[in-house]
Amino acid sequence: MNIKKYLGITFLLVTLLFSGSITAIHSSANSSPKEEKVEAASTNPKLNNVKIIATGGTIAGSATSNTDTTGYQAGALGVETLIKAVPELKQVANVSGEQIANIGSNNMDNKTLLKLAKRINELLKSKDVDGIVVTHGTDTLEETAYFLNLVVKSNKPVVIVGSMRPATAISADGPLNLYNAVKIAASKDAKNKGVLISLNDRIGSARYITKTNTTMTDTFQSEEQGYLGAIAGNKIFFYNEPTRKHTTKSVFDISKLDKLPQVDIIYSYQNDSRYLYDASVKAGAKGIIIAGEGNGLTSDTAFEGAKDAVKKGVIITRSSRVGNGIVTREKIDDENNFVTADSLNPQKARILTMLALTKTDDPKEIQQFFNEY
Repeated sequence: MNIKKYLGITFLLVTLLFSGSITAIHSSANSSPKEEKVEAASTNPKLNNVKIIATGGTIAGSATSNTDTTGYQAGALGVETLIKAVPELKQVANVSGEQIANIGSNNMDNKTLLKLAKRINELLKSKDVDGIVVTHGTDTLEETAYFLNLVVKSNKPVVIVGSMRPATAISADGPLNLYNAVKIAASKDAKNKGVLISLNDRIGSARYITKTNTTMTDTFQSEEQGYLGAIAGNKIFFYNEPTRKHTTKSVFDISKLDKLPQVDIIYSYQNDSRYLYDASVKAGAKGIIIAGEGNGLTSDTAFEGAKDAVKKGVIITRSSRVGNGIVTREKIDDENNFVTADSLNPQKARILTMLALTKTDDPKEIQQFFNEY
């Protein structure tokens, strides 16, 4: 029996065992999430120590039917269940875990991001922690991963993992994804590579990889810059290195922050107008990301709204709704003090703009961050 099939069956059986019933899972999911800590059952001195930090998502999801892969409750299972469901983890690392949230990633907010990042930095200072795995919903997984890529202050492996099918689904992808993530986090070869994302046997950089499909298990792609590596035959293979600054080379420090600047994203489309820019400024935005057409463009009318926002002290960053390619810096950017997002998509451009604003409100300095990170 191959490992994917074995892990899938094991996960389903243990999920049912520890949940009692699907009804009980839903009752637990509807209650307030508890912070839960799970210590390693036993310690093997020959293995590295990996901490799993659980935030919820589909990987901890439950549905009333094992054929239901979309209409499920995200974050229904706790970290203890996730760990016990994959007993093979003890073969690759000494695993312990803690729950800091149990939500769908559509509800991930700045407060939780800061809490997560601070906890990771705290854990990585310990000689007893060799790597971190974060379980996360896939919808905004790349945003959390890129945020951590910019604020984690360690060269130890940090791997973000999720799944596209809930734990109760036939052929759930969560168990093997989690196993692979722990294996990567325990590997010395994963050091100094920034924050990694691992799903579907692929290893991607938080800077380059993005979700490309609403439901398919191979949704996370790095179409232009490529993957960093893969897992095949239960072995880790690395082929590429991230070239942009990250983690220990990053200047961004969130250790004393309790909030982050408001940065909004405005999607460009035919017949768009300026009122969304005016509303965003009125609502207190310190930055606005343009998810522009093509090379980061808007209509002339919307463009006037963006220019006026700059005059009121708001940082305007031009990104693109296309999904691939570099938004190039043009004459209009120099004339209007705009920032261009390089190859970052709008959601990641928002993360970098948000952190850049904790350091400066100078568009030229913020542009330099986009050139380097």
